[in-house]
Amino acid sequence: MNRIFSGMQPTRQLHLGNYLGALRNWVALQASYDCIFCVVDLHALTLPQEPEVLRSNTREVAAAYIAAGIDPQRCILFAQSHVSAHSELSWILSCHAPIGWLNRMTQFKEKAGKHRDSAVLGLYAYPVLMAADILAYKATHVPVGEDQKQHLELSRDIAGAFNRHYDVDFFPLPEPQILGEATRVMSLRDGSKKMSKSDISDQSRINMTDDAETIAQKIRKAKTDPDPLPETADDLVARPEADNLVTIYGALTDQSRQQVLDAQAGAQFSTFKTALVDVAVAKLAPITAEMNRLMNDPAEIDRLLSHGADRAEAIAAKTLAEAKDIIGLLRI
Repeated sequence: MNRIFSGMQPTRQLHLGNYLGALRNWVALQASYDCIFCVVDLHALTLPQEPEVLRSNTREVAAAYIAAGIDPQRCILFAQSHVSAHSELSWILSCHAPIGWLNRMTQFKEKAGKHRDSAVLGLYAYPVLMAADILAYKATHVPVGEDQKQHLELSRDIAGAFNRHYDVDFFPLPEPQILGEATRVMSLRDGSKKMSKSDISDQSRINMTDDAETIAQKIRKAKTDPDPLPETADDLVARPEADNLVTIYGALTDQSRQQVLDAQAGAQFSTFKTALVDVAVAKLAPITAEMNRLMNDPAEIDRLLSHGADRAEAIAAKTLAEAKDIIGLLRI
């Protein structure tokens, strides 16, 4: 069976964009793939972290995975830092990754901005650790958003460079999977910007921990325009806020944007938002309730992560040992 690897950082709260763009798709992939899902806490260290907050956020992301439908018995679910092979393999792969390849990574340029000289090495080397995350399990497919697609291409390049250097067919070249119409859920306050944990306004996103009243309030206050809903999806192109709400509604009800408009064309946003509140609360409230239940039992989350780490370690340690043999590192 082909193998999936993916993960999310435990930085601040997961939101509707994380659920519709990733988590929901991960749940569906469990039926067809050998799935490994990770809370990538080492990646989170590229930004300053408060220790207790990081621990809490790691548990919260794990709880979100499970509450959304990831089965920790069926899949492997663990925290990245619990498997040391990620860090060790990252160093090995970094020795096969030319500086020029990393210099092309647009996300580093965007995040470092004008402060590139003071940016930490971890932010620059982030894509190599991502490659190690994937290649440690010889994953064949990686569900990614558009903003991570370049990093996956680098993972493929590094895997190919390693294979060519040692004349082996060791690492597979992982294929990207970009699934679903709602891969880019936009801000509720600005339809030109992606919904983000880092947005200063909590009104810009629906958090997976929001209760029904908060979800309803955020949707009712979401930015729109004065015109009714159009008849065709093409007419949404110049209306980013309208397009975003139609996309969210469609994703939550498993409909295309055109199917939504076939039923809602001509409706005013006051009416459409009421319908959107109903479907959003119905879909997200059970997930929030299960997250809260899990977060009230941190020992159970830790137990599940420990079990997953043992299973992940068994795979990653074997890959790392074989890579060391190929390279010629001495085993004692």
